Amino acid sequence: MKMASRTFRKVIATSLTTDFRKACEIITTNFKDLKPNEVLVKSCYTGINATDINVTAGRYGTNKVPFDVGLEGLGMIEGVGSGIPQNMIGQSVGYIFTGSFAEYVILPAKYCLPLPSVKPEYIPLLISGLTASIAFEQFGHLKPKENVLITAAAGGTGHIAVQLAKQAGCYVIGTCSSKSKIDLLKKLGCDHVINYKEENLFEVLKRDYPSGIDVVYESIGGDVFDACLNRLAVNGRMIVLGYINSYHSPAGIDRSQKNNTLVTKLLLKSGSVCGFFLMNHMKQYPTHLAKLVQMVDDGRLKVLIEHCDDNGHQFKGLEAVFKGVDYLYSQRSKGKIVIDLKNGSSKL
Repeated sequence: MKMASRTFRKVIATSLTTDFRKACEIITTNFKDLKPNEVLVKSCYTGINATDINVTAGRYGTNKVPFDVGLEGLGMIEGVGSGIPQNMIGQSVGYIFTGSFAEYVILPAKYCLPLPSVKPEYIPLLISGLTASIAFEQFGHLKPKENVLITAAAGGTGHIAVQLAKQAGCYVIGTCSSKSKIDLLKKLGCDHVINYKEENLFEVLKRDYPSGIDVVYESIGGDVFDACLNRLAVNGRMIVLGYINSYHSPAGIDRSQKNNTLVTKLLLKSGSVCGFFLMNHMKQYPTHLAKLVQMVDDGRLKVLIEHCDDNGHQFKGLEAVFKGVDYLYSQRSKGKIVIDLKNGSSKL
């Protein structure tokens, strides 16, 4: 498919820093001709992720600027390479692919995940939903009546993890940072919500769950990680997704947390701590995404979407990507921040 002299806009990183606004800018660029295995997708929606600033800091292997940013999106296929069936044109797809902060995305067809339609409710099912679904299946091994602790439970992946754990018959504990989030989490099925800004997490867990926590779904790091590890039950499983509290630090990790006794703590409890990085589980995307889509469509799974900030400013257009990252790190957002890209300024 020939596309010379046609243009679209995208966000690129031009310097390596966790300050997204300083790292990135919007440029207008020409389309490239499609390779035989590629498709052209008109972007409709993209999602904001905490780890977007790890990308701009060069921590994901790409550190030669400029480079594309944005990790997930939804859109419709508008063109295909010579090796791709023409009947894929018009297909609604989701994708987890670097370069998703763009009005159009060119990517290998194998990264496209077919969807019944393009609607923003499917964005939370990509990185956030797949992480929860695959991590619980592969490493959580949830059993009815077990207690499951989910940190940052009102966040993009947390709010989905809460519902999946509840549907597995577990007693669900969630942490959050405000009263409005407490009310929200209770509506989603949390049996116990802990506001870590007003209560000491370790002390609450020690008091209320003397036998420990069976499964921990942890993404904050630092003192929260330590509290969760110390209150892990015998045969407990702790799934570590990240350490968002340290993402803005120069090294991206909290060097004050040595965890010198980690092995002993795990040994005495026959416990396990495993890291989970979604990109290592690509083969499982289609099966798990299809399950999550069905759950949303039949009402068994509720997804929380932020279309605007708490001042009512809409997240529309590429310019809103910067606002979206700021809003995520303000700790005021609930669920998934979704940017509407349907009305771009591309020239086709």
